[in-house]
Amino acid sequence: MAQFTRIEVATAMKETGMIPLFFSNDLELSKNVLKACYDGGARLMEFTARGDFAHEVFAELTKYAIKELPGMIMGVGSVTDAAAASLYMQLGANFIVTPVFREDIAIACNRRKVLWSPGCGTLTEIARAEELGCEIVKLFPGEIYGPQFIKGVKGPCPWTNIMPTGGVSTERENLKSWFDAGAYCVGIGSQLISAAVLQSKDYAGLTQKVKETIAIIADLRKK
Repeated sequence: MAQFTRIEVATAMKETGMIPLFFSNDLELSKNVLKACYDGGARLMEFTARGDFAHEVFAELTKYAIKELPGMIMGVGSVTDAAAASLYMQLGANFIVTPVFREDIAIACNRRKVLWSPGCGTLTEIARAEELGCEIVKLFPGEIYGPQFIKGVKGPCPWTNIMPTGGVSTERENLKSWFDAGAYCVGIGSQLISAAVLQSKDYAGLTQKVKETIAIIADLRKK
């Protein structure tokens, strides 16, 4: 069962402005990465469940977060059908992120009042997702559409909340382009949690990078 309401999840996404994206089938490595992000100020983690037995790792990671990292909101990404969404919600997922828009996932998540963020690439998909109760739409792959897509959508539909994933980096100018266009928050994967960081186990460096990125976003929003 989810530990946080969908309103709490949406609020945390807005407040921090960033969601780290990460996957590993190594539980201890995953715990260290999660704690490093938490220590840097992140309060959400999208576990991009792309490997075999990913649900087993997520279950243990969520138990760890509940016990050791108060306020950390665990969610799952790369979910492609309602069955997988239901499984992860049973394991404690507080939000579900998908690469595509699927109504069966919307129904499963809405039934449990869990926030879901579908990958959409057209205004028609976005409108249909919102009709089904979607609060925050995922723009994926972000680098294909770019910040101008968000700006274009926000013109006729200022109520639409969009989270770009893919093509988002920790560099100030990159972040500025997304938030100036009207992004609600951003998802950052390998540009934040890089292969180099994982290989060297530079968790202190990751904590600092997360802290700096959140600070940049907060500063951009003041202007």
